[in-house]
Amino acid sequence: MRALIQRVNFASVKVDEKEVSKIDKGLLVFVGFTKTDTDKDLEYILKKVKNIRIFEDENFKMNLSVIDKKYEILIVSQFTLYGDCIKGNRPSFDKSLGASEAKVLYDKFLKLFEKENISIKSGIFQADMKIALENDGPVTIQLDSNRIY
Repeated sequence: MRALIQRVNFASVKVDEKEVSKIDKGLLVFVGFTKTDTDKDLEYILKKVKNIRIFEDENFKMNLSVIDKKYEILIVSQFTLYGDCIKGNRPSFDKSLGASEAKVLYDKFLKLFEKENISIKSGIFQADMKIALENDGPVTIQLDSNRIY
């Protein structure tokens, strides 16, 4: 599983010109799934997202999490996180999990936040979404449950 975390001042998702989700200050988290992902991968990324210390404390040091600050989280599915451009210029998505299986993992991932009483908002799986955001910093962090970076 991969996640791309962006610290934002705000973010929103539109589908068919209609706003379906919106957050103020917090994290915009894009998530993608691969064929070998299990519940352990979901739990690893959940733990990182909720605990990653990328918000500044009173000394302007990145030392606080989204939970510490009581900010919001917006989670959006993005299969292109597994795009592979090693050969040629057209990305291959062979490593991305198929849509029906990925939807199951995406829904499980969202439910993990609910189980921990963490309020989240989300995009609409497999929809043509338009994402608007103001990146804060900018601060963008990549996560991979295989811990390759």
